[in-house]
Amino acid sequence: MQKKNPAKRRPERLVVTLLSLLFLSTAVFATVKYVFRAPELDTDKPVVTPDGTASADADRTGTDEPDAPGRTRREYCYNILVSGLDDDNGGSDTNILVRFDVPNKRIDLVSLPRDTLLHNEYRNNKLNFAYAKGGTELLMEQIENLLGIPVDFYVTVNLKGFIALVDQIDGVDFDIPINMDYDDPYQDLHIHFTKGPRHLNGQEAMEVVRFRHNNDGTGYGTEDIGRIGTQQAFLKAVAKQLLQIGNVKNIPALVDIFYTYVKTDLTTGNLVWLGNEALNIGTENIHFATLPGDGSGYYNKQSVYVLDAQATCDLVNEALNPYNEALTLEDMDILVP
Repeated sequence: MQKKNPAKRRPERLVVTLLSLLFLSTAVFATVKYVFRAPELDTDKPVVTPDGTASADADRTGTDEPDAPGRTRREYCYNILVSGLDDDNGGSDTNILVRFDVPNKRIDLVSLPRDTLLHNEYRNNKLNFAYAKGGTELLMEQIENLLGIPVDFYVTVNLKGFIALVDQIDGVDFDIPINMDYDDPYQDLHIHFTKGPRHLNGQEAMEVVRFRHNNDGTGYGTEDIGRIGTQQAFLKAVAKQLLQIGNVKNIPALVDIFYTYVKTDLTTGNLVWLGNEALNIGTENIHFATLPGDGSGYYNKQSVYVLDAQATCDLVNEALNPYNEALTLEDMDILVP
């Protein structure tokens, strides 16, 4: 079969979509708990599947994994893929795996660099190609193969709700990490900020998280990894503000934004349960990380982000493994040129 050439991306826009997703997810959690007064769920019952029925799928939500001999799943521990989509080009350049570990009262968010090298059958070996090639299903499959863990659910978002969401919560207090001085007339993008604390409205927040480098080439040094650090810090600032429910003036408007821009295979019942647990866990137990590696790698005539195999295995066991047993490098498919 002839392979399609991936469309040209604007990764800085895709960053925004992922941030939007997490903000909107938090908003709907808060809404369900405080507006609809959903009944408290019994956490001893199985998690509900996307069609609203009790799950019988041992491959994803059961306690025994037939595709992982000798391993058992921890109850109420889930991996959720959070992706940002670019409507103009159909790509998913920004992805975060979220492990929701209820028994240990911990939420881990691990960023997957867009150029992460994959061992696959396609001409393009970068992670950001998977969605363009086969949508969410292929993206989840490639991540599972890479890291040796199940990806239980997905949530994707369109970037257009970002400004509206930030403005709806009256902006966000954020410590801008570096001076930003960038103009791109082609995209009508103009980013000018001085390092330090500032209250950002929606438009300003979008500019900060899209920033890669200054016009003179200075900036983060490592554009993708440096920008991921800013994204993670900004996400935590927003999560902290959103979880302080008293600061949210118009919850119904946030719900409208969520249902307009977010797609997921989690049901409303799933979101109710997860949202309630997220509020109980609190922001002090939210942890951020990035797959460790080297962005200067080169493979198959491509510039790629090559994972540090052992460090990646260690991080997966610490922040993403949903099994009771530890994973090893033999369980993963990490290509190191």
